[in-house]
Amino acid sequence: MAPPDPPSPRAWWKSAVIYQIYPSSFFDSNGDGIGDLNGIHAKLDYLKDLGVDILWLSPIYRSPQVDMGYDISDYRDIDPKYGTLDDWDHLLQGIHQRGMKLMMDLVVNHTSDEHEWFIHSRSSKENPKRDWYFWRPGKQVDGKQLPPNNWKSVFQGSAWDLDENTGEYYLHLYVSKQPDLNWDNPVVRDAVWDVMRFWINRGCDGFRMDVINIVSKTEGLPNAPVVDDTQYYQPASMYFANGPHVHEYIKEMHEKVLSHHDLITVGETPFTHDASVLAAYVLPQNKELNMVFNFELMDIDSPDHSPLVRKAWTLAELKDVVTRWQQYKRDEGYWHTVFIENHDHARSVSRFGNDSEQWRAISAKMLCILEVTQTGTLYVYQGQELGLKNFPRSWGLEEYKDVATLNYYNLIKAQRQKTKGKEDVDMSDLLDNFQQKARDHSRTPMQWDSSPSGGFTTGTPWMRVNDDYAKWNAAAQAGDADSVHAFWKHAIEVRKQHDVLIYGSFELRVPDHEEIFAYTRSLGESGAIVVLNFGVNTVELDPAGLGGIEGYRLILGNYGADREDSGGKLILRGYEGRVYIK
Repeated sequence: MAPPDPPSPRAWWKSAVIYQIYPSSFFDSNGDGIGDLNGIHAKLDYLKDLGVDILWLSPIYRSPQVDMGYDISDYRDIDPKYGTLDDWDHLLQGIHQRGMKLMMDLVVNHTSDEHEWFIHSRSSKENPKRDWYFWRPGKQVDGKQLPPNNWKSVFQGSAWDLDENTGEYYLHLYVSKQPDLNWDNPVVRDAVWDVMRFWINRGCDGFRMDVINIVSKTEGLPNAPVVDDTQYYQPASMYFANGPHVHEYIKEMHEKVLSHHDLITVGETPFTHDASVLAAYVLPQNKELNMVFNFELMDIDSPDHSPLVRKAWTLAELKDVVTRWQQYKRDEGYWHTVFIENHDHARSVSRFGNDSEQWRAISAKMLCILEVTQTGTLYVYQGQELGLKNFPRSWGLEEYKDVATLNYYNLIKAQRQKTKGKEDVDMSDLLDNFQQKARDHSRTPMQWDSSPSGGFTTGTPWMRVNDDYAKWNAAAQAGDADSVHAFWKHAIEVRKQHDVLIYGSFELRVPDHEEIFAYTRSLGESGAIVVLNFGVNTVELDPAGLGGIEGYRLILGNYGADREDSGGKLILRGYEGRVYIK
């Protein structure tokens, strides 16, 4: 009997497992200390064996590497540290030969200031490419020259830099070497479509689109409201996120490029938690993108003022976010992204699990169950399948490489020096927060084996390898049936065997329980029950609260087949997770 249809049609990109690779830190094939394309090729069998369908590469284009490749100086070439276009072709061939696909990172809100477009644009006010970027004169306030408005860069300081050559400022929402493209100029949009066609024609299977919701700025670029009176520059996302023409431009992208190919598309949409705003990019009738990354879950442990500071989160908050998005506009075809790690966030076992020696593997497997049992396309970040954790608090600031981390540290240090009136100020609380929240934790080199540098390189790694590599590595886990890696491999198999986990409806159970996250999934005659203990304590649970478990069989559990249930009750040990299917 054919399986029942979900409300919106099945698709290859919906049931796919996507593995994100941070190329600098994946595998170094030539001993220069930096991961590369040939290194990725060397590990394709490892990825295929895990159950991966699509590889997503963070940016590998030619770049000065001010923001780890998100500052692109040539969209049609590979950065020499990663290899060549021939290496890319060779990698793509290896991926396709194994029945997998390749998704590229499309970074087109901004370029590098070393891109030839910007070099032309800044050369004179009369250059034909002048209006490919945002150029504005400064303003005089109390006899002092200030930028055109008070917008704050995402990476601190003004979002404007003065170009001495023409006496005007250019807009950069990120670092000063990342000038924003002016998408209001149709010639710029055509140039972006050409870049996309270049990679599609070369064989790429889709795109992850970096900060795609900020390509349309509010006309007139007005001053942002003052929400932080300690500084002149203010957060201005209300004037650049989800701007006035963003849907017009993405619809044009769809019409001119995407609709001509069978691609996977996912948009990164920061500064946005409003469901209806995100849905506009995704609902099939809108003809824009397959899905977008919704960061609400990733933000539950961040205060409003910085993602680099830790705020205590509650299970109630996590349940609320997951449940709302699992149920959101399912009947209208909204499609979700399922992820709990990426290159912009610390490790999930350290944030949402328990990375102590006793609980690390168990809680990493529990989080795996959370991921594989949700509706949406599943994203796994390199090392997540090994239970890799944050590096230790003993590491000093010199080990942090990320521009966001360093800029924030310098900003807070300068504020404290000014307030205290002395150079030597205590910054230990910030380092405590960085140990839990910095993006750097996801960027340490991949731990392949117990040899020096974790087998990542025969040279000196560009970034220090986490101290635990001798024990926590892929080679050690490959031969261990009880490892986090073995569990992920099995869990992905279970997901692919049961459509109800990918396409079924979602219902929260025992909603007020402070330690248990439980939900049921259903699709036609198929049903699933998922029970997750988010704490170290053993918890007793009445199956009636789950709708009963008669007729269900246990198909996945992070304590194996071993159960301690008694008296008709489920007894869930610390961080225990189970999946029942009928």
